[in-house]
Amino acid sequence: MRMLVLGAGALGAIFGGRALERGLDVTFLVRPRRAQQLARDGLVVESPAGDIRRPVTTVAQAGPGYDVVLLTAKAYDLEGAMEAIRPAVEAGAAVLPILNGLSHMERLNEAFGPGRVWGGLARIVAGMTPDGVVQQTGEMSELVFGEQDGRMDGRAAALAQALGRGRGFDALAVPDILPRMWDKLVIIGTLAGATVLFRAAIGDIVRAGGRDTMLKLLDSNAAIAAAQGFPFSEDARAFLARTLSDERSVAVSSLLRDLERGGPNEADHILGYLVEAARRSGLPHELQHAAWLHAKAQDQRRARER
Repeated sequence: MRMLVLGAGALGAIFGGRALERGLDVTFLVRPRRAQQLARDGLVVESPAGDIRRPVTTVAQAGPGYDVVLLTAKAYDLEGAMEAIRPAVEAGAAVLPILNGLSHMERLNEAFGPGRVWGGLARIVAGMTPDGVVQQTGEMSELVFGEQDGRMDGRAAALAQALGRGRGFDALAVPDILPRMWDKLVIIGTLAGATVLFRAAIGDIVRAGGRDTMLKLLDSNAAIAAAQGFPFSEDARAFLARTLSDERSVAVSSLLRDLERGGPNEADHILGYLVEAARRSGLPHELQHAAWLHAKAQDQRRARER
C-alpha cells in the first residue's frame, strides 16, 4: 500500500517510520525546513522500542497514487491541512486523521465525504527537538483506526493487516472507532479541563484538595458523551478515576503545555467542543466552560502583551 504522511513531527515520523519498516511505500508531505532536515539527516526517531534512522521520500505537494493519507496536523491547522491533502484524496485516497477531539471529523466529512474519512486515534507519548529528532517516551505505540460505517472488509482492514502488530508498533482496525474516539475525548477533555483550570499537574490538584472537582468534571464529560449516543466505558472511567486520585502524578495536558508556551492551542477543539455538545443536550457544563474561558482569556492576554 502507498501512504502519504502529512507532516513528519512526532506522530508522523514514528507512525510513518514504522510503516516503512513494515514494508509500505511511504512519502512525507512536509514544509521546506523539515524537508531540508530530512534530506540532510534522514528520519531520526529515538525510541525504547527501537530507533529509526533512515532516508525518506518527501514531497512539497500532494498528488494522486496513494491509498491512504495519514493526517497528523494539529486541530487548529486543519483547514490548511485539508487543502494540502485534497489532490490525493480527490484522486481516491482515504484519510486517516489522528487529531485530538472530534470536531475535525465533521469538517473532513463535509470536505471529502464520510466514505473517504476514517476515524483514528493514537496511543503514544513523543515529542520533537528543534533539530528534528523525534523522541518517544515509553514503548507504547499504537494506531487504532476504522471506517465510520464499521465495515471490516475494506481498506482500513487491509492497512491494519499490512502494518501488523509487533515490538515497536501495533496497528489495529476496529468496527467501533467512533465510540473509542469519544472515550478518548472524555479522557483528554477531563485532563485538559482540570490542568488548564487549575494551571497545575494532576498530583498538585489532588494535594490541594481538588480530587472531587476533577471527578465531577469526569462525570460531566461522561454524561455529555452518553447524550451523544456514546456511553463512556466503565473500564476507562475506573482507570481515569485512579489517575485523578494520584497525588504523586506529574501529568499535565498537552493543552496546558501549549497554553503556557504561548502558541496556538486546541482549547476550541477539545473544551469548546464539549461545551457545545453539552449545550445541545441541555447538560450542565460550568467546569468545561470555565476551563475553556481560562484558555481563551490567556490567548487574549498574550495577544495584548505582544
